[in-house]
Amino acid sequence: MRRLLHAIAVGLVGAGIVHIVVLLLVPQFSERDAWSRLSMKSELYTMAELKSETGGAPVVKSVDPLFRAAACRFDLDDGMVKVKAPGQVPFWSLSVYDRNGHNVYSLNDRGATGGALNAIVLTPAQMAEVRKELPEGLEGSVFVEADIGEGIAVIRAFVPDPSWLPAVDRFFAQSSCELQEQD
Repeated sequence: MRRLLHAIAVGLVGAGIVHIVVLLLVPQFSERDAWSRLSMKSELYTMAELKSETGGAPVVKSVDPLFRAAACRFDLDDGMVKVKAPGQVPFWSLSVYDRNGHNVYSLNDRGATGGALNAIVLTPAQMAEVRKELPEGLEGSVFVEADIGEGIAVIRAFVPDPSWLPAVDRFFAQSSCELQEQD
C-alpha cells in the first residue's frame, strides 16, 4: 500500500511539473503561429515565398521538397480578395486558411477553369452582393466562400525536375493576392 501511495504522489508531482512547463511555453509558441511568422515577411495582400527556414519550423508545415510555395495574408473585412497566377506548371494547388491555421478551402488546377489559378475569396455576405450582379473581370473565377475575417492563401506548385524551375519561377513572380474592389 505504501508503494502505491508513493507512486501516486510521484505521478502527481510529475504531472504538475509537466503542466507548469507547458503553461510557461504557451506564449513562446503562440507568437510563432503561421499568421505572425508571415506578417514578419510581408504585408497584407503581398505574396511571400515560403522557403525552408534554417533553425525554425516552416510557416506552412509539410512543404514537400518537390513543391515551391508562396502565401499571402488577407482581411475579408476590407473586401473580397483575388488570388491569381497565370502560366502553366505541372500542378498547382491553392489552400485558404483562417487566421488560426485551419484549412477552410482547397482547390487545384484540375478543378479550375482552363487550369489557370483565378480565385476570389469572399464572405457569405459579399457573395450575396456578387450574386446580384457579377462585377466586371470576375468571369471564369472560382468563388471561395469563406466565413472568416482574416486568412492566409497558400499557393503550391510542383517542380518535377530542374527544367521546370523557370516556368515555376514565372508562375510565382506573376502570382498576386489583391484586394478586389466591389461596386
